[in-house]
Amino acid sequence: MQQQSNRFFFNVDWVTILIYIALCAIGFLNIFSVQFDPDKSGAFSFTSEYGKQLVFILTALVLGLSILLFDAKFFSVFAPIIYGVTILLLLMVLVVGRNVGGNQAWIPVGSFRLQPSEFAKFGTALLLARYISTFNVKLNSLRPILIATTIILLPMCLIMLQPDAGSMLVFLSFMFPLYREGLPGNILILFWGMVLLFVLNLFLSPFILISSIVLIGGLFIYSNRKKQQKVISIGVITLLAIGYLFVAKFLFNNVLQPHQQTRIELILGLKTDNKGAGYNVIQSKIAIGAGQITGRGFLQGTQTKYGYVPAQSTDFIFSTVGEEWGFIGCSVVIGLYLFLLLRIINIAERQRSVFSRVYGYCIACIIFFHVFINIGMAIGIMPVIGIPLPFISYGGSSLWSFTILLFIFLKLDSNRMGFI
Repeated sequence: MQQQSNRFFFNVDWVTILIYIALCAIGFLNIFSVQFDPDKSGAFSFTSEYGKQLVFILTALVLGLSILLFDAKFFSVFAPIIYGVTILLLLMVLVVGRNVGGNQAWIPVGSFRLQPSEFAKFGTALLLARYISTFNVKLNSLRPILIATTIILLPMCLIMLQPDAGSMLVFLSFMFPLYREGLPGNILILFWGMVLLFVLNLFLSPFILISSIVLIGGLFIYSNRKKQQKVISIGVITLLAIGYLFVAKFLFNNVLQPHQQTRIELILGLKTDNKGAGYNVIQSKIAIGAGQITGRGFLQGTQTKYGYVPAQSTDFIFSTVGEEWGFIGCSVVIGLYLFLLLRIINIAERQRSVFSRVYGYCIACIIFFHVFINIGMAIGIMPVIGIPLPFISYGGSSLWSFTILLFIFLKLDSNRMGFI
């Protein structure tokens, strides 16, 4: 028994756990700075956000260490059940969920609010890894691509019904683990082409855009007129592109909420609104810029202390880091994330199990997407879609879901020599 215990502690990647603890600690300090009021009696309170976050961190550590005691094969065997439970939670939130900020995304559990979309991430990652590894699929034919896409699209559609576009978009990051496992590069090109068409659809009139697509398609058809099969393919692609423009316009005008439309228009420079939807970003950039190189110091941020930046302990917590810890603090936080991501990818590549490798790439892509979008929101280069900064932003659902994501992978890695 003693030998097994020593082996357990020897195999677990404790460097990754130390990075995780460091990010959680940074999150707590910044949430404390946002909420702390020395004039109030009892400066530390478990009813405040920083008090609750401390509870979330401690319970997350217990949850993570408990996961390390599981048999590694448990997560592969029960992946379909875990996925099914998260889908049921997403259905349940549509019925009994609490509407906050226009999104019916939370299930009230006493004084706590559970956000199922956060837990759907590891459920989807597990089932995707299980499907690819169990059936040894080759992602270069239509059937396995459709099945993998369905696994990803089901939670996306349910989350969009809440509607929570930010959480829904996170699931697009699962495309990149599929690419690592053999998804043709043409599909990635198609995806980014669709993104480009969506953006151009907002800038140009439909007549100009459709005329341009027809002209380009016609030139390709003319240059390949002797190759009948290629001409048909180009013609079909041209028609699909035109159809996609109408669908994208409909989705933008009728599916996205007005505040989401405004955020996209602001980031693309189609609209300016210094007092409305653009206010958050402007104040966030002021806070980050005020920190300069070394920052104003812990508890010394004026933007932070006087609440100029809305949602400063959640979506815009990076502005607190920038104001109080400056460029050096921001570099440390980004450096920790970069180190964590590189370590996860390195660990994923050393796995003997396809399941573990696919799952590792899934969590690396999810964390990268969250970090890139959240920091991009804070500095004004990405639309404000309301997703947390992993391990740092306030919130139990977010912290617990990222903890589960990471510690399942650490467990799989600790048993990599015996898990094929």
